[in-house]
Amino acid sequence: MPTDPNRKPSLLSRIVRRLLVALYRWKGWKLEGGRPDCDKFIILGAPHTSNWDFIFFLGATNELGIRPSFMGKMSLFKWPATNFMLDMGGIPVDRSKRANYVEQVADAFARAKDLALVIAPEGSRTFKGDWKSGFYHIAMAAGVPIVPAWVNNQTMRGGLGDPIMPTGDYPADLARIIAFYRAKRPDCDRFAIIENKLIAERGNEA
Repeated sequence: MPTDPNRKPSLLSRIVRRLLVALYRWKGWKLEGGRPDCDKFIILGAPHTSNWDFIFFLGATNELGIRPSFMGKMSLFKWPATNFMLDMGGIPVDRSKRANYVEQVADAFARAKDLALVIAPEGSRTFKGDWKSGFYHIAMAAGVPIVPAWVNNQTMRGGLGDPIMPTGDYPADLARIIAFYRAKRPDCDRFAIIENKLIAERGNEA
């Protein structure tokens, strides 16, 4: 969905963004890690356990000078919400059966000079033991790295890790990503479950 790059963001989007950043600062999160040394990447947000996660990632990216984007179904971008959704970083995606959303997002990366796409691999706050692999397929198709990002709402800390370029070996790359999260959140059972599954799968292949 093309937009005028010279168009000033809507008043509503500016107010909402300022309010969310103010909430981030009020909560007092401590940020670890710096801005990735690349212009296009996928920010992998995990674990997703609270509605505050969105506030953290928006505030953290603002602090690092990153303008985050997110995927949304096309119906969310209809008038009168069109400009607001685009201003907030939304990327409209056709989720119909005949459309390939991976190709759509890869095309968005190709058109952009810089793009930081935030994806929650768990899909929702309800964890069922697996991650959705869409983030990995998008990274492969777009040729962009994956930046693991984490948050701990108990200690009020979070941050970004180093970019990980996908190799095409999903289990091996996922093991590297989970190793990062296990180091940052050794107390989080969600990451331990995935790690144990990967170990079991490698054992079955041996």
